[in-house]
Amino acid sequence: QVQLEESGGGWVQPGGSLRIACVYSGRTFTFSRYAMGWFRQAPGKEREFLASINWSGGNTYYDDTVRGRFAISRDNRKNTVYLQMNSLKPEDTAVYYCAGGGPFGGRRSSEYEFWGQGTQVTVSS
Repeated sequence: QVQLEESGGGWVQPGGSLRIACVYSGRTFTFSRYAMGWFRQAPGKEREFLASINWSGGNTYYDDTVRGRFAISRDNRKNTVYLQMNSLKPEDTAVYYCAGGGPFGGRRSSEYEFWGQGTQVTVSS
């Protein structure tokens, strides 16, 4: 059974920073062999792609809305992928999801096989 669990979400003021993490636990998914992605979904909106990282962490890809503000990274020794979020804006408020089992750079939710339950990020003053 594949388990992805996000953590680190919370409330932050505009302009602030937050780092969220996604840990994989299980035996059927070799974390270090797969690209990982981060998505988010705001109320009433579709889930949107944010960032992708290849299996080694040597290549990353971002949506234009977060490029330069967000940074994806991974630690394969810890089976963990991170999303560092800086200069946060109220429009970044959403539930953030990590995803695995998809291609590096995959932008569509349907391309990913495994999902976490999400972590809420709220940006407000």
